[in-house]
Amino acid sequence: MRQAEFLFAFIALTTTGIWAQDAVSLSQKIHQVPDEDGVYYTGPEVSAPKLVRVAFAPYPSDVPGKNLQGMTVLAMVIGADGIPAHIQVLKTHGEAFDQGAIAAVKHSVFEPGRLGDKPVPVWIDVRIVFSADQQRAVPQVLITERDLPPPSESQLEDKHHHPLANTPPFAIHTVDADFTDPFAKHPFVQVAIVEVLVSDKGLPKHVHVRRGLGFGLDEKAAAAVMHYKFLPATNKGKPVEALREVMVSFAKF
Repeated sequence: MRQAEFLFAFIALTTTGIWAQDAVSLSQKIHQVPDEDGVYYTGPEVSAPKLVRVAFAPYPSDVPGKNLQGMTVLAMVIGADGIPAHIQVLKTHGEAFDQGAIAAVKHSVFEPGRLGDKPVPVWIDVRIVFSADQQRAVPQVLITERDLPPPSESQLEDKHHHPLANTPPFAIHTVDADFTDPFAKHPFVQVAIVEVLVSDKGLPKHVHVRRGLGFGLDEKAAAAVMHYKFLPATNKGKPVEALREVMVSFAKF
């Protein structure tokens, strides 16, 4: 997965103690910003790109039928012009399948994501599923990383509507855990609960699976949380290190 380098413009706010001073206005001052390359993730202000016309990925002619079934997952940027760029293979089904998947994406037509009314470049993932009976392999947009809205006013106030002196970490960017079997008859729909130690910079330092699912999924949940970003906890308006439990979803492949 790509690692977000930015997220919300919060550092100046937290380091000046504005949480304790003006919790009501915090959510109004935080906005999504692009990464260092000018690319956004989907979120409260940025809509996801959409496929408006798809090209089918070809099946290799020299692959035995028993080896056809599988999936390629690609990460890419859909530019403000709707053209895919920076295509990366996140999950391979073999070179021939991957190249067919990339070709299908390049020949498909996307509607770009938008920040308000303005088209902007946005990161997305795309999956192409290949089946044993050679059904059409169609690119499908996945949103597995996303920016989240800032905490609401009620989360930063006590019952008397006074700003809280101490606040917990709040996730502002999440990554779905890796779940890779589109052919499972009974796919997992549960979530894992992971405890994460969040630094005063809002970065995960250590994770511990509190309620896992087994089958190798716990490690994937822990790895996903290490790519989260947070508004750090505060103590009397100053950012501090703190623990937080998060519920980790698995990518719906």
